[in-house]
Amino acid sequence: MKGHPVVAIAAAWIVVAGLVVGGSPAAAQSATAQSAAADPPNIIYIMLDEWGYFESGHMGNGDLLTPNIDRFAEEGMRFTNAYAGAPVCGPTRCSLLTGLHAGHMSMRKNDGFSPIRSEEPTLASMLKQQGYVTGGFGKWGIGGRGTSGVPEQHGFDQFFGYYDQVHAHTFYPRYLIRNSQEVPLPGNPGISFFEGETHAHVEIFNEALKFIRENHEQRFFCYLPWTPPHGLWGIDEDDPSWQLFKDKPWTAGQRTENDAKVYAAFMHMVDRQLGQIISLLKETAIDDNTVIFLCGDNGGQDYFKTPERPHGFFGPNLNPQTGERFRAGKGSLYEGGLKVPYLVRWPGKVQDASVANHLLYYPDVMPTLADLAGAECPPTDGLSFAPTLLGQGDQPTHPSLYWEYQGQTAVRMGNWKAYRGRNGTWELYDLSQDVEEKQNVADDYPETLKQLVGLADQAHRPVRPGTIHDREVMMKDHRQAPHQGNLEYLKRNANGS
Repeated sequence: MKGHPVVAIAAAWIVVAGLVVGGSPAAAQSATAQSAAADPPNIIYIMLDEWGYFESGHMGNGDLLTPNIDRFAEEGMRFTNAYAGAPVCGPTRCSLLTGLHAGHMSMRKNDGFSPIRSEEPTLASMLKQQGYVTGGFGKWGIGGRGTSGVPEQHGFDQFFGYYDQVHAHTFYPRYLIRNSQEVPLPGNPGISFFEGETHAHVEIFNEALKFIRENHEQRFFCYLPWTPPHGLWGIDEDDPSWQLFKDKPWTAGQRTENDAKVYAAFMHMVDRQLGQIISLLKETAIDDNTVIFLCGDNGGQDYFKTPERPHGFFGPNLNPQTGERFRAGKGSLYEGGLKVPYLVRWPGKVQDASVANHLLYYPDVMPTLADLAGAECPPTDGLSFAPTLLGQGDQPTHPSLYWEYQGQTAVRMGNWKAYRGRNGTWELYDLSQDVEEKQNVADDYPETLKQLVGLADQAHRPVRPGTIHDREVMMKDHRQAPHQGNLEYLKRNANGS
């Protein structure tokens, strides 16, 4: 059979080589899903860029102010065992939006513009078929302008923000994109990461509020892949979150001595905006029938290390209570590159202050949303976690999870995790005893490692990429962030053409 190995499967979960693949059509929904889908909720999916597992107050961080996130956790469910689809921005978005793991995805690069294929379904196209109005606001990352991967061709009624994630490195770009059309941002010369009159994230957030307000009387899906706290940290001087941190005696940074302070301000900014979204839901009387997902997009990065804080200034992967640290970080398939914070809030449906140890990863989101919305799910590599979320029914579990990225491979089966680095050597860890992945037990359990390696071999398929139609317009967006190599281009094209 040509194409994706599960494309012809439409009605049942099956196991192929130990990996769960299949569709989750409405006809096959569990009693849990049927109950939820009787009154389908609005769905808001917020994904913060590089938000670390321990970068919030309720996880013990003493420097970052996240009162709304902490309250969100008290009012919903926290998943302790959630994994990203990939350890970097673009591929993890591909996994989330298409429901496929890294061995089946059409976009496995992180170059900023590589696209998914034109015929691929996404969360938005699935929900649109169920009558949802669909909007996205933030960083797209799975197809630049002029490619087969643009969001308006994949189920989004509108998408506003950055299509190319390198464009998203600056918060003061000359323009953002709405449905492939440029939207100029007044007062931004575009040649500085730190100077401009119009902050892109503020514009993105305001458009998201507008979308919710305008569509509150119908079912909507609002996808918010926000760039903060990641990025080259430029913030408005009068931003109220900056005012809280600007005088902190922190000088840690990568580009400027203010970087740690701006990062903290960004975390407070998105926390503040989460509170505004929930206030709007209450104001429009739709809070009780709106489910909000809140997560990071990949593992944390040890930004702003100092001798006193060698794990990063805010310790994204460091447990402040036990001193244990997830190994490595963004870009790695060790735990530090994949473990993410994951919270879900749905008043009256998701139990308050609940904690779930269920093992999930981003391919699971598509079948879960399908169950909640009563939608027919395309074939995926995922398993719905709606039973855990709603506290009803039997929760299916994965025989194994799979990742690959830039010469690395990882497989998790139960508490066992196998990892192969770029040197080609396989390692084996028992995560129930060694969450820090310090003790390679490959020599002690050769048969277990052999089984995991076999699963990895069977999970990988050659990539079938999307198409670039207009390289010139694609590269224009890619060159808008004022990195050193782009500055002369931006100055030559000062009018934005």
